[in-house]
Amino acid sequence: MAEFPDNTRVVSFDDEPLVLVDAQDRELGFLDKAAAHRGRGILHRAFSLFVFDENGRLLLQQRAPGKRLWPGYWSNTCCSHPRRGESIESAIHRRLREELGLEAALEFLYKFEYQAQYDDTGAEHELCWVYAGRSSAAPRVNRNEIAALRYLSAAQIDAEIESAPQTFTPWFKLEWARIRREFPHWLRPAPAP
Repeated sequence: MAEFPDNTRVVSFDDEPLVLVDAQDRELGFLDKAAAHRGRGILHRAFSLFVFDENGRLLLQQRAPGKRLWPGYWSNTCCSHPRRGESIESAIHRRLREELGLEAALEFLYKFEYQAQYDDTGAEHELCWVYAGRSSAAPRVNRNEIAALRYLSAAQIDAEIESAPQTFTPWFKLEWARIRREFPHWLRPAPAP
């Protein structure tokens, strides 16, 4: 695994207000992050980012051990929530900078609703916007959010999900399957300029 420059700024807070939505992604109100993830979770807006290098390898992150839900699991490049009053476009770029120190043009792919139970006291229940982009810059890891990073090809990811599915977050496995099926151009090397 490659070493990446470190960053330790706190960027995630239990009391940050998340956007509650209905199944059609209409705003219903706001609730602090900790409460939105209690029990079976309350449906809220979120996003998942898939950042590929120029060779079509995906940058995966291992979630930090201090995470309340799915600590130590491997997942997509970056995922989080827009905050109250923040556009999704602003949120995706803010969080990519905060967690990885990266800038990338991000393309919206699709959105979907899922619920995943972690334990008796916490879950994800999200209306998740999924984006993809490319970057060849070296990430600057925020250690409060990320334990490790690695780049893997589509074949390597498929093999690991097949052999050890329990080491990946549930949302990543759902999103990866759909990207493989519907957006395969992201998995190939970037077109020449």
